[in-house]
Amino acid sequence: MKNALIIALVFFGIQLTAQVKEELFIPVDSETNKVKFQGIVEEEGTKYELFKRSIYWLNKTYKDPVRVTSIRDKETGKIVGRHRFRLYYWDRDSIKHIGGMINYTFTVEMKDNRYRYTIDEIILKSKTNIPVEKWLNKDDPAYDYRWDQYLIQIKDFVNNWSNNLEEKMGPEPEKVVDEW
Repeated sequence: MKNALIIALVFFGIQLTAQVKEELFIPVDSETNKVKFQGIVEEEGTKYELFKRSIYWLNKTYKDPVRVTSIRDKETGKIVGRHRFRLYYWDRDSIKHIGGMINYTFTVEMKDNRYRYTIDEIILKSKTNIPVEKWLNKDDPAYDYRWDQYLIQIKDFVNNWSNNLEEKMGPEPEKVVDEW
C-alpha cells in the first residue's frame, strides 16, 4: 500500500513539473536565436478579402491603428506593426507592481485561403532595451525569478492576440433577410 502511494505521488510530481515546463515553452527561431511566435491559418477568402478583414481587426484591436502600422500593402497582402504592452510582477505580499513595458513587432501576411502571423523583436523597453531571449538563460548570474513570470505573461499575451486575430479573420456570418 505504501509503495503504491509513493509511486502515485512520484508520478503526480512528474506530471506537475511537466506542466510547469510546458507553460514556459517559448519558441525560438533556429536561424536567428530570437524569440518568434508564428502561426499559419487556413481561412476561406482571397488575399484581398483577408486583407480587408485584417484591417477591420486592426481597427478593433488597436486604439490608433494607423500609428501602430508601418506597412499596409494590399498588393503583397502584408501588414507590419509595432506595439507594446505592460508586464507585471507580484511581491511576497501579493502586491502587483509594474515590471516594465514590452515592445514587439507583428506581421500579418495574406495569400489566397490562408494567412500567416508573426510576433517577434520582443524587447523589454529600458535604457538598454533588453531582448527577452536573455530571460531564457537560467544560468545567467543576473537571473531573476520574475523572468519566468514575464515569459508566461508574454506567451499569454501572444495567445490572446492570435486568438483575437483568428476570430476576426473568419468570414462574416451571412445575414438572413427577413422576408414576410
